[in-house]
Amino acid sequence: MTVSNREARREARHIAVMDTTLRDGEQTPDVSYSPEEKLQLARLLLRDVDVDRIEIASTRVSEGEREAAALVTRWARKARVLQRVEILGYCDASASVNWIADVGGKVMNLLVKGSEKHCRGQLLMSPEEHRKRVDDTIRYARRKRMVVNAYLEDWSNGVRESFDYVFSMVQLLRELRVARIYLPDTLGVLSPDDTTRTVGLMTQTWPEVDFEFHAHNDYGLATANCLAAVRAGARGVHTSVNGMGERAGNTVLAEVVTAIHDHTDFETGVNEARLSAVSRMVETFSGKDLAGNSPLVGRDVFTQTAGIHADGDMKADLYTSRLAPQRFGRSRRYALGKLSGKASVDHNLQALGIELPEDVRDALLQRVIELGDRKHTVVPEDLPYIIADLLKTPDTQLVRVDRYRVLVSNDETPSADVSVTYLGETRHAEASGDGGYDAFMNAIKKAVRAFGIEVPRLVDFRVRIPPGGRTTALVETAITWQGETASSRGGGGVVGSADDNFLTIGVDSDQILAAVIATEKMLNAVVSRNRSRSQGAAGRKRRGRKRSSGERTS
Repeated sequence: MTVSNREARREARHIAVMDTTLRDGEQTPDVSYSPEEKLQLARLLLRDVDVDRIEIASTRVSEGEREAAALVTRWARKARVLQRVEILGYCDASASVNWIADVGGKVMNLLVKGSEKHCRGQLLMSPEEHRKRVDDTIRYARRKRMVVNAYLEDWSNGVRESFDYVFSMVQLLRELRVARIYLPDTLGVLSPDDTTRTVGLMTQTWPEVDFEFHAHNDYGLATANCLAAVRAGARGVHTSVNGMGERAGNTVLAEVVTAIHDHTDFETGVNEARLSAVSRMVETFSGKDLAGNSPLVGRDVFTQTAGIHADGDMKADLYTSRLAPQRFGRSRRYALGKLSGKASVDHNLQALGIELPEDVRDALLQRVIELGDRKHTVVPEDLPYIIADLLKTPDTQLVRVDRYRVLVSNDETPSADVSVTYLGETRHAEASGDGGYDAFMNAIKKAVRAFGIEVPRLVDFRVRIPPGGRTTALVETAITWQGETASSRGGGGVVGSADDNFLTIGVDSDQILAAVIATEKMLNAVVSRNRSRSQGAAGRKRRGRKRSSGERTS
């Protein structure tokens, strides 16, 4: 096969992608991009994502639209991609053409009525009168050396209800040598079968014309309709990032590109690895949140939640497909929660480079499941805090804070009530304080006084959360307590050194509960030390008695 033949075959397999995020996508309710935002998105779409062309504005809309269009075309001219930038214009003889020329544009997408119903009902013109306006506008654009493409608005209804009207309009557009003819399913009414039949009618009637399909997603069929269109001979599809657009939106860029690559013999020039980046940028600029389960670019789509899936992936990649996350510049995640299994935890520990003994790993899994049952979100960044908490948790809990309540408001003194259990006995106490935690600690001191437990002085109180600033993140509360005093060892009341101080840690997604857990650990540490000293003193006393007895015997 010669080089020219290979190029021809490659060109025949190529499906052009025209992205209209900045024009049709901006018709999403409550969305308006600033000129600088349009420029950033235009750069990303043309340079990084590498769509074939973009549509950036409609003529005669506003001064802001003019400013944005001029900013984008200025950059595009310097970057030598101006022919890939398109602007929507109307059949108004010279007004739209002049607007596009004034902002530096070179390509006009002319909005032509694609159904007789729209022609007569909206324009209040006969088909002959409308064709005359189309002719005048295109001829004027030619004199301005402008490339013209044509939208057949409401074509999906027109081709079925008034094909003679469509036929006459396409014949005129051919005679005027428009570059491409766009076939919009303006109201999103087509099914894949309808699309195959109607697009096929167009491509078979005019095989030499470059038809491109413009879908809307009212039935959720936009991607399927685009696949049907390219199989029926359409040489291009129109998309918007995240499916932005009127009503249910347009065809989703990421979905249709990936579907073309994986489910047809055609290809596009789009860089799949940059689809997530442009999706996030549009989400940020538009203020329209993307659903977590949105195919390919949603937050959750490469996350395995069930432990059985994580186990299958670890053993034999049983739950992977062609939709590998690396293909889209992402990585697979294994969710942590009540459905997690050992494999879910192991995947996340491996990613963090952490190795744990089996007993600690099992305890970690149980802690993750417990948090999941309480509807707390656990992410990999939380694991080091949970592990630190586990490693510093006593094996036996002699003291438990069974219940607590802390009340804080802007017009009342903070108060707290607690229930504490020690060796089967429970004590209740209430107290107030200068803040929520101070009130809690005052109540704790009252409750444990009955058990003979002396609460040490708090030396330092620190709170950390994992990077990212999530309000749902686990909180690590680390509290340093004063160590033993000389008086507690029978000395003269001198406070012990900093080396005697000890640290307790509590981890939870609730900041107060994290502090409660750290405080509970402190109480257990105090009791354990007291019991150890008591046992040590009793042992020394027994040894002393034995020595004395031995001396008398000898």
